[in-house]
Amino acid sequence: MTSTSADFIIIGGGIAGASAGYELSKVGRVILLEKENRPGYHTTGRSAAIFTKSYRDGDPLINALVVASEAFFKTPPAGFTDHPLISPRAMIHIASKDKTAALDGLHEKLKRINVASRFLSRNEARALLPILAENYQEKVLFEEEIYDMDVSALHEGFLQGIKAAGQDIISTAEVTGLHSSGGLWTVTTPQGVYRAPVVINAAGAWVDEVAALADIAPIDIHPLRRTMIMVSAPDNMDPRDWPFVMEATQGFYFRPDSGKLIATPADEHLSPPCDAQPEEIDIAYAAHYLQETTTLEVRKIDTSWAGLRNHVADGYPVVGFDPAAPGFFWLAGQGGFGIKTAPALGRITAALVQGKGLPDDVSRLGLTEAQISVRRLKR
Repeated sequence: MTSTSADFIIIGGGIAGASAGYELSKVGRVILLEKENRPGYHTTGRSAAIFTKSYRDGDPLINALVVASEAFFKTPPAGFTDHPLISPRAMIHIASKDKTAALDGLHEKLKRINVASRFLSRNEARALLPILAENYQEKVLFEEEIYDMDVSALHEGFLQGIKAAGQDIISTAEVTGLHSSGGLWTVTTPQGVYRAPVVINAAGAWVDEVAALADIAPIDIHPLRRTMIMVSAPDNMDPRDWPFVMEATQGFYFRPDSGKLIATPADEHLSPPCDAQPEEIDIAYAAHYLQETTTLEVRKIDTSWAGLRNHVADGYPVVGFDPAAPGFFWLAGQGGFGIKTAPALGRITAALVQGKGLPDDVSRLGLTEAQISVRRLKR
């Protein structure tokens, strides 16, 4: 079988692979391989992402990646998209009367990372969210500078940028063989054989399986299933301007979407890599939490779905070359924050692949290569 050559082969067409491909298309020949019939079918296509700097209470490493991505979202490159990638959205953090100390703690943490927030009066909280339950009105924390994210537009912008640069995106191209010889990686798929000196493993929940094809030690990725439900808003109420609502102690959240409400119990169930589907118990928990925190009575679930959030042991991304496999680059473990950090992680990947070190703006934010290197997991 004849082969096609490139400078970089990217395995996985989700937001990670797409952002890396977008940046690498500027410096070399890229082939992006996607196992499904369209990129983004799994985690990326099931995300309810919001742009916030308070993820994990403002974790410094993740916050650095968010800040390094902010300019891209606010001012995308010319031609990247024909409409904004982000739009303003109010956000409130809530807790029941007996757990409001969690809000005080969060308020202090946000101060330390220069994220503006303030407490609302009961009247302000009710005006913002008319269905907020009485037991959750004692103390409500409003977080500033929150944005809805157009995940589809972001992902499509990356993919179109790859195509516009004359690169190839090949679907239904599950990797069935992977080996290195003479400084080149050979990648076998049902669509053909591809060769390049660098392979970027951005296969999401499947990254360890891809590595196993080349007898490379795993990073022990943990795919965690998360469930979402969508329900109708109360009669005679328009939820479109309601806030994103985060419960401060358990992580449950809900938000308006397309004139309805979507909610999650913030479940994280260990799962094999798969086409994730929701389970009835988690659907029930989502409905329960929604009813507990609001005056809404959930009579019907309009739709439900699940996706996989992929983590390694310390919860941080894995970005860099494998020390035992020259030319094999990991881009993995972005569960829960991959969308909002995609522009930065794409730039970081392109820089590290070229041996340039981290981009200057990322380094100035305090991030180091060691913090995201695969070496930390393979000592």
